[in-house]
Amino acid sequence: MVGIKPADLPPTAAIKFFGAGTAACFADLITFPLDTAKVRLQIQGESRSASGSAVVKYRGVFGTITTMVRTEGARSLYNGLVAGLQRQMSFASVRIGLYDSMKQFYTRGSENANIVTRLMAGCTTGAMAVVFAQPTDVVKVRFQAQVRESDGLKRYNGTMDAYRTIARDEGVRGLWKGCMPNITRNAIVNCAELVTYDIIKELVLKYDLMTDNLPCHFTAAFGAGFCTTIVASPVDVVKTRFMNSTAGQYSSALNCALTMLTKEGPTAFYKGFVPSFLRLGSWNIVMFVSYEQIKRGLTRMQSSW
Repeated sequence: MVGIKPADLPPTAAIKFFGAGTAACFADLITFPLDTAKVRLQIQGESRSASGSAVVKYRGVFGTITTMVRTEGARSLYNGLVAGLQRQMSFASVRIGLYDSMKQFYTRGSENANIVTRLMAGCTTGAMAVVFAQPTDVVKVRFQAQVRESDGLKRYNGTMDAYRTIARDEGVRGLWKGCMPNITRNAIVNCAELVTYDIIKELVLKYDLMTDNLPCHFTAAFGAGFCTTIVASPVDVVKTRFMNSTAGQYSSALNCALTMLTKEGPTAFYKGFVPSFLRLGSWNIVMFVSYEQIKRGLTRMQSSW
């Protein structure tokens, strides 16, 4: 991959749309256990508050993974994977695949996009993706938070059962639970992730620090993952708690945030920060490197037809 010259023709919007979804699914397959560990750590304080117990079940990223494997089996690390892949194929395709098209929309076809235009494009595609793919995110979080009971009972028996059960018990609106905090989160994530990647890659190429190849993509993706984790963690924790909550537990996402603040303190908003960074950093690296190569491969195939 290093040293490969970019294709002469720029990738089409369709190639970017398909490539982003495919690359995101590939990244999810690799990093999903870290995401599951992050969710378990994020809801841990909530479970402790509800039961009144001071016992901490999960300690750290790898401690959480080890505990889950020991008590629930290795397959528990991939709870919600089907919904996760459904989410990425629909979600990433919109928020990442349409990002360049949205930049051009705001600049009326010009390739020169300033920081404000990039932020607007990131916010727009992030919000569009959430509205479209929110049910898959709700089901994914519910599965990741689901702990198998001692009698073998589970909250949901499968992905489709989860969709049906949520719609039946909580109404169709239940599938869009946490939509507003998720729009907020993903507007932040999209801006931090895509704009940071965009700018770092642009600067690296502008000052001839690297060529447009794997090391350049790796560096930009790592920086994007770190910046995204810092700015998105508080909203991510609230989103996870609210989407996993039972009916009536919180009156709103804001109430969820205030409850966390009063009962657990401000550090609660950074619960699961390390797995969040490990997950987002590695996810960004795998996704962006894969995305760049998929775009190039598909563009070459298209140009040879």
